[in-house]
Amino acid sequence: MSLFGDLDSEPAGKSGKKTAATAPLAERMRPRTLVEYLGQDQVVGEGRALRRAIEQGKAGSLLLWGPPGTGKTTLAQLIAQHAGLFFEPFSAVLSGVAQVRDAIAAAQTRKDRTSQSTLVFVDEIHRFNKSQQDAFLPHVENGLVVLVGATTENPSFAVNAALLSRCRVVALQSLPPAALRSLIERALTDRERGLGVRELVIEDAAIERLALLCGGDARRALGALEACAATCVDRDVITAAMVTESFQHRALRHDRDGDLHFDLLSALHKSLRNSDVQAAVYWLARTIEAGGDPMAVARRLVAMAAEDVGLADPMALQVAVAALQAVQFLGLPEGRLPLTEAVVYLAAAPKSNAVIRAIDAASEAARDGAQHPVPLHLRNAVTGLAKELGHGHGYVYAHNTAGGVAKIQCLPDELKDAQFFVPSERGFEKKVAERMAENERLRRGQM
Repeated sequence: MSLFGDLDSEPAGKSGKKTAATAPLAERMRPRTLVEYLGQDQVVGEGRALRRAIEQGKAGSLLLWGPPGTGKTTLAQLIAQHAGLFFEPFSAVLSGVAQVRDAIAAAQTRKDRTSQSTLVFVDEIHRFNKSQQDAFLPHVENGLVVLVGATTENPSFAVNAALLSRCRVVALQSLPPAALRSLIERALTDRERGLGVRELVIEDAAIERLALLCGGDARRALGALEACAATCVDRDVITAAMVTESFQHRALRHDRDGDLHFDLLSALHKSLRNSDVQAAVYWLARTIEAGGDPMAVARRLVAMAAEDVGLADPMALQVAVAALQAVQFLGLPEGRLPLTEAVVYLAAAPKSNAVIRAIDAASEAARDGAQHPVPLHLRNAVTGLAKELGHGHGYVYAHNTAGGVAKIQCLPDELKDAQFFVPSERGFEKKVAERMAENERLRRGQM
């Protein structure tokens, strides 16, 4: 037996071996056919192109992207089963380039001995570095192996471009409640692999609670069901209270460096932008309860205050910065309060993106290639030569004018009519617009 399995082993799903009775329920109930595979109709439902390809043994190399417990490993096994491929699994967490080379060598030997090709399944492929990922490329291209990688991270960022271009990305979703219900009922009635011999009954409320707490993760759902069953006698009834107790304090899914972290921050930011106080407070709580970095939240609030509130409410940025400083000083759990205050304030504040539009427009003008010279009257005459060259000539000190605004042009001639900052009619920006109009009148010498 090699590190990656017996070279004479049969392809996945064709060995005839039964899952050990001592294996966890989630492993015993792993789907054996596409008919049993639940919750991913959008990619492998009847009539879908990928399903037809799998049934014909022509699925090819894939990257399966989705949350935990959505069937990535199972789908890889079913692909190998339909194509008659040897299933070679290993984890990117535990394996390196040496193990990749061993797997490729084993695949070559197997091909030479039996003409059987190999499906290499790499769990958490995003944890492989570029060199490790590149090690697969020539063998995927020459057809020695079919590569199926599983990842919870966005492949566009987590997988290098060369490998990404050779694999089709398949996005799997968290299992919907209906699929979870079917899975739970199947596990309770299956007498061969599930809990059917115990004749347990589960309340509808318990199924709903189980589906809610597992977050669309089939593995978590079956694990919790098995925990409930362990406390029951045969023919007992599993209640919602038992389900809640089996979960104890639910650990919300979160990854400080992963997609969900940024998804939660995005939901918070967009709720703030849309002035939805209730949603913003909820997404704040979700992030904190899942173990998110409160400083990351505070920095997002500062960014949002400048980007989406701007001068419609000049206090917004001050409130956000104060919240950041308070969180830095207090930490959690007390830091939740200034964060919540800031979230409520920012969500309720009038909104304007005039500031970001202004700097974007000015930056575009600055990058267009034209190096407009600074007007002579705006330059400092720091030397005699500079004064002789006209630096500072014609400059008028604004404080010496009646209105506090001098009748001089401060933009280059080519941009003298440019309008970068265009204030909205919301909140304080309406007053800013009035002040701008008055200042422009004074600059033009209109008394």
